[in-house]
Amino acid sequence: MRILLGSLPTIVFSLAKGCRAFPGGVRYTSPMRFQCQPGCIKCCEQPGHIYLSSSDVARLSRHLKLTQAEFHRQYVCGTKGRERLRKPRAKQCPFLLSDGCGVHVAKPLQCKAFPFWPEILDKASERRDAAAYCPGLGKGPLVNIRVARRVANQMLREYPDIYQPGEE
Repeated sequence: MRILLGSLPTIVFSLAKGCRAFPGGVRYTSPMRFQCQPGCIKCCEQPGHIYLSSSDVARLSRHLKLTQAEFHRQYVCGTKGRERLRKPRAKQCPFLLSDGCGVHVAKPLQCKAFPFWPEILDKASERRDAAAYCPGLGKGPLVNIRVARRVANQMLREYPDIYQPGEE
């Protein structure tokens, strides 16, 4: 089975929660089932932040037909390397609609990658925490371990200031 990164659901959760060092990349080996459930936005409603890489900013800017400077002014806060989407008062993401993601085709890697985040693949306790709100974990086909590792390792590369060696 081949999973395309763009077909994975959105998530709004702090990547810094449970950060660990991943020397040599993620070594996930536990079997896991996952299938995003139609119409579900539970992962998007979790407290936390949506961190942005420079690739995320470029993609979202193009999608919204804004310059990167305009996109930054309207949607970004934080410091270089730890930039994140501004949160509106009543929800976790400025692009979250009642029926899903308003920028689905261009959403940030953090959103596309859920539940294949390094910390979720690395720790059974993080998988249990995610399964408490995500009805898709534990359902569907077994996830290809190589695909899960590839997605998690892409996050390590795209968010180096979030996943710093030695953080726990």
